Amino acid sequence: MEEKNYQHKDKKIDHRLKKNNQFNYIFKKGERVHTKNFTLYVVKSKYKTYKIGYSISKKEGKANKRNLLRRRLKEIIRLNNLALDNHNYILQAKNGASELSYSELVSQLKKLFKRYDENQKSF
Repeated sequence: MEEKNYQHKDKKIDHRLKKNNQFNYIFKKGERVHTKNFTLYVVKSKYKTYKIGYSISKKEGKANKRNLLRRRLKEIIRLNNLALDNHNYILQAKNGASELSYSELVSQLKKLFKRYDENQKSF
């Protein structure tokens, strides 16, 4: 079953990875870049837009704490245009990521995506 990747006039593009097999593929085949609190897995995609999934362990805290972290991560990536088109990402939070302030999250994510871009240019 092929995934739809186009935009209707009244519907915005969905950038979420939803299926378990998509996550498994990216975990197995993806390039890995990490900082102290995050790991980023990246695979090139055949689709025009990017897709991103978030992996936050239950060790981070209860659901409200994990959801707050996920919402912050999504907003930081959206506002700073960190994700590149034609790529699929999984952003995995390590223990202690939910304790960071918003500005610390921004700086770590910018560093993480910049590190991936630098790795791509070196090949």
